Amino acid sequence: MIRIGGASGYWGESAMATPQLLNAGVDVLIYDYLAEITMSLLARAKMKDPSKGYAPDFVSTAMAPHLRTIAERGVKVISNAGGLNPEACGAALRALIKKSELDLTVAVVTGDDLIGQLPAIRDTQPRDLDTNEPLSPAAHVISMNAYLGAFPIARALEQGADIVITGRVVDSALSLGALIHRYDWRADDLDKLAAGSLVGHLLECGPQATGGNFTDWRDVPRREAIGYPIAEVEADGTAVITKPEGSGGLVSRGTVSEQLVYEIGDPSAYQLPDVTCDFRTVTLEDIGNDRVRVTGAKGSTPPPDLKVCATHVAGWRGGHVFSFYGDEANEKSREFARCVFDRSNAALAARNMPPYTDTSVEVLGSGAQFGDDHDADEVVIKIGVRHSDEAGIGILLKEAMGMGLATPPGLCGFAGGRPKPSPVVQLFSFLTPKDSVDQHVIVGEESPRPWAFAPQPTAATVEIADPPKPTDLGDLAEVPLIDVAWARSGDKGNSANVGVIARHPDLLPYLWDQLTEDRVAAQFSHVLEGNVRRFAMPGAAAINFLLTKSLGGGGIASLRNDPQGKGFSQVLLRLPVRVPQTLLNETKA
Repeated sequence: MIRIGGASGYWGESAMATPQLLNAGVDVLIYDYLAEITMSLLARAKMKDPSKGYAPDFVSTAMAPHLRTIAERGVKVISNAGGLNPEACGAALRALIKKSELDLTVAVVTGDDLIGQLPAIRDTQPRDLDTNEPLSPAAHVISMNAYLGAFPIARALEQGADIVITGRVVDSALSLGALIHRYDWRADDLDKLAAGSLVGHLLECGPQATGGNFTDWRDVPRREAIGYPIAEVEADGTAVITKPEGSGGLVSRGTVSEQLVYEIGDPSAYQLPDVTCDFRTVTLEDIGNDRVRVTGAKGSTPPPDLKVCATHVAGWRGGHVFSFYGDEANEKSREFARCVFDRSNAALAARNMPPYTDTSVEVLGSGAQFGDDHDADEVVIKIGVRHSDEAGIGILLKEAMGMGLATPPGLCGFAGGRPKPSPVVQLFSFLTPKDSVDQHVIVGEESPRPWAFAPQPTAATVEIADPPKPTDLGDLAEVPLIDVAWARSGDKGNSANVGVIARHPDLLPYLWDQLTEDRVAAQFSHVLEGNVRRFAMPGAAAINFLLTKSLGGGGIASLRNDPQGKGFSQVLLRLPVRVPQTLLNETKA
């Protein structure tokens, strides 16, 4: 058995994970830093300084204080902290190791950076996976990275690496690479690769599997000392998710199931470079003492292409947050926003500048996040705009601050200066053939060694029926969905993913019958511009919803207060559903 610890779920994660997991005796530490928003931030950093573009916290905070322990205990480390500049990240870490006089070998996986192929890629006229729009010939592309897989990581470990740094790989590849190396899994071991990818998916967001963002947040003890997840994985891919003994947090069917449904889209075709995963048959068994056994992932033929994430400069954005309190605070704040926009638009016109390309006003506290709009005694108003010119953003910020003495009463805010405009670095995602990517593994000071994908293995997908219609319709009780389900939400570009898990497996037919695509679309009509797709996951007693075009562009391109849909689960959990009283009683027991 191998024990893998998930030490980071995003760039900015707490530094408490590394010593906690080292003390728990893990064999491998994985650090995931690269959300799609992070790629935009790293691209902006590299624009300012070509030597940047990686996560420096990995070197200075995660590794520096613990390198000696890592070396003494023989713990392997795998991270995508390389971001847009893995070679620079590797060089920084090697310099630190040399200074510390330690014997650790650092490997770097390259090949994800396709910016050098930009002219040829433009000629292929790629289309965005979300919008189907072509890449504009005028787009100022600043980064272009393919999502690579796990086998180069395994190759680096095989060649003696103690620490493996990658650029853009799929998040789950960090764990899968360690498992491929440990158990000598092959490219045609598709069920095992799917099981290993599931392990990586459950670990990749750190404490989200151990009580973070959990629906039943009151049940999570000592959140300030939350335990980071550990996967104990056997050779056939069977895994037990747990956490360090004595740590805070919670590992249960609910916490792990919520991470299972997080941002997976179609659970029957979760496409990764090495395997297409089917998570519909995954089962989770609570075996007590903060331990959940996970089995049942199935694998089929991987896609022939890789997803590519390009970023390009798309104008400027900016805004500010104000608060109002007193009678009619909602209406006062909206009157304030109207005046700010009127003044700003007049100033733009006076300078012969174009209008704003996008505007956003959200009154938080009046029900805006739930599609409601009621009065409140205290609200926070967020005003945001996008413009092609930095000066256009500056006009709005100046006029917003300049309204301070002409506003309706009740305006206030925590002291601070005027915000600054920031460039919009927008994502453009498309597919490229695997053979167009030139991958290399660089171990220590050795020359780069090429690595190529193995021939495509084939395996048939499995047909699974939707949940049956409910049969017992007597003595039904109407309750909010949160009483009978857990839920977790997140983003995929401009689409939101909301997963719902029945607290009692026998409730799934009732939830499937009532949580239709049309009903969910109506619940999110205030943000939804596309459609809703629904997927059954009977193994986990879950339903996954994909809300396309629901995040105002998503990521840094969005002006929304919640551009990643993190709170969408809370909106859905308010829906009333009717379930048998007997099952409701069992759920509450």
